[in-house]
Amino acid sequence: MVVVSLFNGMNTGRQALENCGYKVTKYYSSELKPYAIELTQFHFPDTIQVGDVTKWREWDIDWSKVDLILSGSPCQDLSIAGKRKGINGTKSSLFWVFIEILEHVRSLNPDVIFFQENVGSANKKDIGIMSRAMGIYPVRMNSSLVTAQLRDRYYWTNIRTKQTMFDVVTDIPQPEDRKIMFKDILTDGYTDRDKARAMLQSEGRLNTDMEKLHRRYKTTGFGNIVYQLNPSKESGGKQPYMQNRVYDANGKCPALTESQAKNIKVYLEKYNDLISIENGKLKVKTNTTDGYQYATENDCLNLSFPTSTTRRGRITKGKSPCLLQGNEPLFAFTGDNIRPLNKIELCRLQGFPDDYCDILTRNKAASLLGDGWTLPIVEHFFSFLTFEKSLESVGKKTLNKTCY
Repeated sequence: MVVVSLFNGMNTGRQALENCGYKVTKYYSSELKPYAIELTQFHFPDTIQVGDVTKWREWDIDWSKVDLILSGSPCQDLSIAGKRKGINGTKSSLFWVFIEILEHVRSLNPDVIFFQENVGSANKKDIGIMSRAMGIYPVRMNSSLVTAQLRDRYYWTNIRTKQTMFDVVTDIPQPEDRKIMFKDILTDGYTDRDKARAMLQSEGRLNTDMEKLHRRYKTTGFGNIVYQLNPSKESGGKQPYMQNRVYDANGKCPALTESQAKNIKVYLEKYNDLISIENGKLKVKTNTTDGYQYATENDCLNLSFPTSTTRRGRITKGKSPCLLQGNEPLFAFTGDNIRPLNKIELCRLQGFPDDYCDILTRNKAASLLGDGWTLPIVEHFFSFLTFEKSLESVGKKTLNKTCY
């Protein structure tokens, strides 16, 4: 199979093909970002780098032999996270270069397969323009089905199509829901969300001001944070009631005071009949008239005697009771302590192995992952390809035993 990958990024298309066992004989990559090229060549040194997509007529390619064209043209002018200049904006207008290449290859090989992706928040007018240019309408798919991330995207491909009354549409079914939650991919700490928000390229510009990061997370609807579990730095780390902090939501963050505690998730599971997270608040079942209370800052939560009808989930105002309770399971509430996602978690959100971006810094990896494709989603599409498969794919970089 001869593949031309436009806007290649971190080479997810090649990795997906290899994972699915397809025999790739030549893989041409158009990419300008140096560390994207570095990562691609690290995993697949046989990749042929061809440079600037706008200079495609200068590339040394036998276009009549091309079997598959991959394209993830820039979404910045289409996304709700951008300025919404549309498909003819400065960056997103590069889509038309993909159309030029597709039409050229089609004139030489009418059976060429293509795969194009773009953001789910794009204006419907722009989606219509793009669809008519390709001669096919997309399927809309969310990465949340196969990862812990909400990532709504449109996908156009002629891998499998169907004719409706008026149009040809992409006919790839939705993948099975793997039910992977945000908490499942964290290396430590706690989250107040079931699914992570969509990663953005801006994740690569790490904000080291945690207050600003938290405010952006709470007010803009963008970004992800982890409420952190880490050793206390107070009094040289010798205050046992303040060690092993773990934080949850809304700036009113529970600090686990049991010295042996590793993660508040353990306690939410162990005492799930007593405590729960509701709308970002810690809800505690009590013997009050309402039957519950919400823990707030500086409250002390005593979860001893969980079957008692009188002490059940008792909340005491202030931290001082926590100093007197010995080894009972206690929580105190204090201020924020958050962190951004680390490199392993970012890889997991896009379906890559933990070590896939080890040669890059956290921020460079974040930039590529935030701007890239979700690996299991692409594998799902490619599982419907009918090209020749090989048990010994070029590069031997198969990450999974089977495709999707």
